[in-house]
Amino acid sequence: MKITQIETFLVNAAPPQEGGWAARNWLFVKVHTDEGVYGVGEASGWPRVVQTAIEDLTCLLVGEDPTHIERLWQKMMGSIMGHGMTGVVGFGAMTGIEMALWDLKGKALGVPVWNLLGGKMRDKIRVYAHAHDAERARELVDRGYTAIKTGGIRNCVESVEAIRKDVGSDIDLMVDVHGPPWMTTRDAIALGRRLEDYDLFFYEDPVAPENIDAIARVSEALDMPIAAGERHAGIWGVKELIEREIIDVVQPDTGRAGGLRQMQKIAAMAEAHYITMAPHDGSLGPIAEMAAVHLMASIPNFLILEHLEDDVPQRYEVMSGQPTVVDSHIAVPDAPGLGVDIVEEACVKYPSEGNISLPEDTYDYQYFWTRENRATWLSNQEKARSSYRPGSVF
Repeated sequence: MKITQIETFLVNAAPPQEGGWAARNWLFVKVHTDEGVYGVGEASGWPRVVQTAIEDLTCLLVGEDPTHIERLWQKMMGSIMGHGMTGVVGFGAMTGIEMALWDLKGKALGVPVWNLLGGKMRDKIRVYAHAHDAERARELVDRGYTAIKTGGIRNCVESVEAIRKDVGSDIDLMVDVHGPPWMTTRDAIALGRRLEDYDLFFYEDPVAPENIDAIARVSEALDMPIAAGERHAGIWGVKELIEREIIDVVQPDTGRAGGLRQMQKIAAMAEAHYITMAPHDGSLGPIAEMAAVHLMASIPNFLILEHLEDDVPQRYEVMSGQPTVVDSHIAVPDAPGLGVDIVEEACVKYPSEGNISLPEDTYDYQYFWTRENRATWLSNQEKARSSYRPGSVF
């Protein structure tokens, strides 16, 4: 069996009438062979650019045996080293291709991907959903969710307090600050100390991920689990976070971490330091989520998986084999490969649009912008002045 073609499908995945940081694209990958067997995957890490990277890598793979996955990954890795240190674009491209190779191999052998990765540790995968206010949190809990994540900086403590009061102490609650570049280490610590009273499952990306020492200082200062890793790529991206035991939860993104084998290696590194894994899924489509379900079924130190519930209609149109969330869990599928497929006719209904933009037109990206309102969002008065426009997410 030989690889004959690699196709990509770029899908506009923005919510209706929304732009800014809500705008995004999904990039699906399809690897074809001369025997008619194909595999599907998903790539992230700036999808419109990653699509070009996949086209560039295709010539290396046509004519190769698709079952030798690690060998082909190393071939791709070696081929792009001349471009400098590989970031999320390069790793994103390799991720989409590698994921499709696992799906292809599973279909060829008639076994699910989790079986190829070492077998199952569990039959179902616990997931959490997102809520930015108590009303949405209550809705999700009533639908069976046992874990909720909220986030942002603006009104953060106020939102967490309201959600905790409404859903009670039995629901696991997480906070994602999104690691903005203007968030200073001391402010992240100050905000974290106010959040310690709410028994958080973890405090995610408190500062920008580029500054490992800043994350370490936050981790040392706070008495709650710290999570990070979604904006890094490969085992080298999270190596220091794990080996220095800065974090308690590692969060590789299933679309740009480098592939399922890279994530499996990250899980093994984390296991050696008693660190759990909770993959990032916040900007991904449904195929990468199902790949994460297979991988998390196979590792011992899985914690929880991010899940976007009814975010955009296209999520439920572009993939066949949709998962069902029951009591905050997704059942691990038994079908060959990933157990899902791309619905090509649905993908073309959502042509790609650009996804480089500021959170909103009035957004001021200068570092000092947040300083004006520091006293407001760290005080007991959580509501900022009406003139405060730091972006809808923050």
